[in-house]
Amino acid sequence: MAKGKEQAGEKGGSWVFRDIPRPIMQRMKVAAAIEGKSLKQLLLDLSEAHLKDLEKKGMIPKGKYDQTNLLK
Repeated sequence: MAKGKEQAGEKGGSWVFRDIPRPIMQRMKVAAAIEGKSLKQLLLDLSEAHLKDLEKKGMIPKGKYDQTNLLK
């Protein structure tokens, strides 16, 4: 089984983002390098933190399982 493709019965998906401003792309690459992470991992970590914040505020329902282990 490919690394990261399937954990806890969930398969990964693919997203393609277009028209991301180049300065944001460059800043994200720098931020990932400073934290010693891949750009993918940085984006996953930021997304998970934002979702948890929205859950805490009651803006979105809480996930039925802890996804932090799915992101690594």
